[in-house]
Amino acid sequence: MGEILIAGMAAMLITIFLGPKFIEYLRLKEFGQHIREDGPQEHHAKAGTPTMGGLLIFTGIAIPFLVLSDRDTMSLAVFGVAVGCAAIGFADDFVKIVKRRSLGLSARWKLLWQILLALGLWYVARHEVRLDPTIELRVADAQVHIPDALYALLVVLVIVGASNGVNLTDGLDGLAAGCCAIVLLAYTAITFVTNEQENLSMLSACLVGGCIGLLWFNAFPASIFMGDTGSLGLGGAIGALAVMTQTEMLLIIIGGIFVIEALSVALQVAAFKAFRRRILLMAPVHHHFELLAWSESKIMLRFWIVAAVCSGIGFTLYQQSIGS
Repeated sequence: MGEILIAGMAAMLITIFLGPKFIEYLRLKEFGQHIREDGPQEHHAKAGTPTMGGLLIFTGIAIPFLVLSDRDTMSLAVFGVAVGCAAIGFADDFVKIVKRRSLGLSARWKLLWQILLALGLWYVARHEVRLDPTIELRVADAQVHIPDALYALLVVLVIVGASNGVNLTDGLDGLAAGCCAIVLLAYTAITFVTNEQENLSMLSACLVGGCIGLLWFNAFPASIFMGDTGSLGLGGAIGALAVMTQTEMLLIIIGGIFVIEALSVALQVAAFKAFRRRILLMAPVHHHFELLAWSESKIMLRFWIVAAVCSGIGFTLYQQSIGS
């Protein structure tokens, strides 16, 4: 337990220590955020704020994890997926900066690389870690055995869904970083308290520490954004942790805040295509509350509360399923 706490604290302190110099470097290079034209008007004042804070997060995570952990296959697979998703996000952020626009890589290319990473994780899970191709229904305390092909599809859906869910949540100062820290704290508990997977626990703790370290600079008003580098990387880590702990279905509850954000976009698009009407003032749903004149701090804190409730319920259900 002591090494896990030390690793998490180290990730946080490294991120905080490197933050000022990193932010200064990004400002000098003019690696600033480009704001979408159709976004809330208040966001245009944030144009030029340094982005790609995900590089800072993963630097803080990588050092203590690689130094202190035993680097077993399971934890390295999760770390690899997280870094791979972060690399996709970095490419996306870099294209935005170079071309000076709010759109980066095409959705098709991002999806293709996410699928390839997910299939790599599936291979490791099945052939290296030897996980059974089952869906664990923790709420009903039941298992459903599925063919390998369907299990591969499940892993793809989890990785793509988690990484893009976090990406959609990353729209307000501190929102995604705080929600990720809460969800990853639940996974730190799941991997240590119930599974005793110490290397996964250490990685999860480092991820929590990296998120909190970024929050030092990313909370409202943000002096740096995590960018797609951070949001896709953290989402990939959460999805990979769900696969390795066989909590793919439970992730719907543990990561409920990300599900809500993703559903708000899907419902908005579906309603507009079907009825030419919008059900929200703007999607994702955090922008809806912005346009209702909620302050960014109020939205951030209330969404953190929702994330904490969802993660708490998910962890409780997991613990009960293990104990029964």
